[in-house]
Amino acid sequence: MTTPTTQTAAPTSDATTRTHPEPATTDDAPAARRLAVEVWSDIACPWCFIGKRRLTAALAAFPHRDLVDVRWRAYELSPDAPHGPGVPELDALARHKGLPADQVRQMFAQVTAVAAGDGLVYDFDRTLSINTFDLHRLVHVAREIGGDALAGRLVETFFSAHFEHGADLGDPGTIVELARTAGLGACGLDDQGVRDVLAGDRGAAAVRDDEAQARAIGVNGVPFVVVDRRIAVSGAQPVGVFTELLEAAWAQANPTLQLLGDDDAACVDDSCAL
Repeated sequence: MTTPTTQTAAPTSDATTRTHPEPATTDDAPAARRLAVEVWSDIACPWCFIGKRRLTAALAAFPHRDLVDVRWRAYELSPDAPHGPGVPELDALARHKGLPADQVRQMFAQVTAVAAGDGLVYDFDRTLSINTFDLHRLVHVAREIGGDALAGRLVETFFSAHFEHGADLGDPGTIVELARTAGLGACGLDDQGVRDVLAGDRGAAAVRDDEAQARAIGVNGVPFVVVDRRIAVSGAQPVGVFTELLEAAWAQANPTLQLLGDDDAACVDDSCAL
């Protein structure tokens, strides 16, 4: 099992200045700090879908889930892939890696078996190689109109369509249908609105910023999950590793009082140790 790696970010301050600060009372317990989880991934990455499923499982069992914000960030594994209709993934990968088709099939079989253990049904016979830049743009737009939850639903929809159903995510019509399925229309972006996004450059700056941030913190593979820019794990780690990540980040963000020594020389309620 891989141990979560620690990562230090530049200090920031979110303190606000008050003209007349009000003294805190001992009766006021400090509010718990939220955790900011950022996930760099690519729609065309089979391990990213597996990692998403495992992170979701860890979050579902995390007792402070309602205090965790998950943001999906863009990473392009093949930024030079052609735009437009997809081509068979097997052919594209064999060409790109210079590998015989049988060896690529073996690779697909291995990751398909791993995915099945997490309840995913990969179908590489139908999976198509695509350029993912416009998909990342649309995920950012989804977050603009519906927050992190809508962006997460769209990512899940794209993953499933790509790896489990052989959908052509290089086709604008397919993307429009998937966006509707994920709920973008209910949040104000109808089919024509999605087409307009795909035809323009809305969200492009946000994708480039994600990629610049990835380079700045040393992301060189996905999935990459970082919490509060303090602790990170790389790869589709087991659920237990993601659980460790969340627990470690929570302990750092919300430290508990540590009691040193013993309480032999103390009075407790109506009795004293004599």
